[in-house]
Amino acid sequence: RSHGIVQACLTRQILVLADRAYQGAGATVRTPYYHHREQPPQYQQFNRNHAPLRAPGERAFAQLKSWRLLRRARRSTRRIGTIIQAVHTLLTCDYSG
Repeated sequence: RSHGIVQACLTRQILVLADRAYQGAGATVRTPYYHHREQPPQYQQFNRNHAPLRAPGERAFAQLKSWRLLRRARRSTRRIGTIIQAVHTLLTCDYSG
């Protein structure tokens, strides 16, 4: 929110899957429903469908946060994206041939 990403997605009508912290962020931000004592079945189904779609992004951000490279990056913001892509490619390569 502080970087204006939510507003930019809203302006461009980009659908965003987010966690509960973004509740009420805008019309294009989809968040899971809160767990109430008796949640309607359609809410439960929405939450079950929402979680696996959001999971790859959550895993990617968790991995990025663990890299020391990003904590002490002294490169321009244009070059850091290329570096991240290269490191991610090396980490996900299958060397089994």
